[in-house]
Amino acid sequence: MPPVRLLGYNIRSLRDDPAAVARVVRAIAPDVLCLQEVPRFRTWRVQRRRLARAVGMRVVAGRRACGLAVLAAPHLERVRGEFHLLSRAPGLHRRALALAALEIHGTRLIAASTHLDLMPDPRRRHVGEILTRLDRARARYGAPVVLQGDINEEPGGPSWTLLTSVFQDAHAVAPAGAAPTFSARNPHRRIDGVFADRNVEVIGCGVPVGDGALEPDYVLATDHRPVVADLRLPGPDEAAR
Repeated sequence: MPPVRLLGYNIRSLRDDPAAVARVVRAIAPDVLCLQEVPRFRTWRVQRRRLARAVGMRVVAGRRACGLAVLAAPHLERVRGEFHLLSRAPGLHRRALALAALEIHGTRLIAASTHLDLMPDPRRRHVGEILTRLDRARARYGAPVVLQGDINEEPGGPSWTLLTSVFQDAHAVAPAGAAPTFSARNPHRRIDGVFADRNVEVIGCGVPVGDGALEPDYVLATDHRPVVADLRLPGPDEAAR
């Protein structure tokens, strides 16, 4: 089976340059696109659909709340989409998990997107809730999970460490390209990650670099850089852990 390319991107509500966001996504050509900070106000439906059309994909999971979405290329079949609000943290933005069960060449994949809190205690609590939700999805759909998110924490922190107690940190396993994802203008922190079940082969993961056309658009598009993972999925008999 050919590799599956997953792209994660915090697009800052498309407040910067939506055309640059679309150029970055088209240049990377993902099969699955996990988004954070999707527009939530006023013309949010129009903006989300316009972006999906501009990159040749369709929305397969996500709601207005919390600014999360999963998009898929036309050759992937949507089995089911889910959206789960996480527990409230008083005075802070509500957080959530968007996930889509997808099928490609007869093999299933659960692709999930999240955006964790800036504060460490709710961030750690929400990781526990996410892991529970993904356990249920894994059993329900009989498919491996790949979680992508803006973790708002670097590797070695308690939330990142809890994630890697269950998943592979895709960049740590097979680094490809650059590591830092924030900020787009001055990348020096790796706070966006791809976390894959251990039966998923990580071929490479990182921020694409060295493309003279992409680099200017990174700065124009949003305040994060995109993180890309090329993955090889297990066969149907290996999919459920």
